Amino acid sequence: MFELPIAATLICALVGVVFLGLWMFYDHREHAWFERERRKTTFHCIRCDRLYAAPAGLELCPCPRCGHQNSRLRF
Repeated sequence: MFELPIAATLICALVGVVFLGLWMFYDHREHAWFERERRKTTFHCIRCDRLYAAPAGLELCPCPRCGHQNSRLRF
């Protein structure tokens, strides 16, 4: 069978690979969530004069206060 130093080295390497894989998985998941939350489209309601944000990719979005459909701001 394996000698003690070789077995200890293999176990340490296996634990290191598992932790590295978990770290990469959770880092990728958190980065994707952050990017999704960061990318917003800004809208200005012409009826109640309110600025609000909605998820990216929308061209029309109702105002949360009065419900009027507004187009996105273009700079």
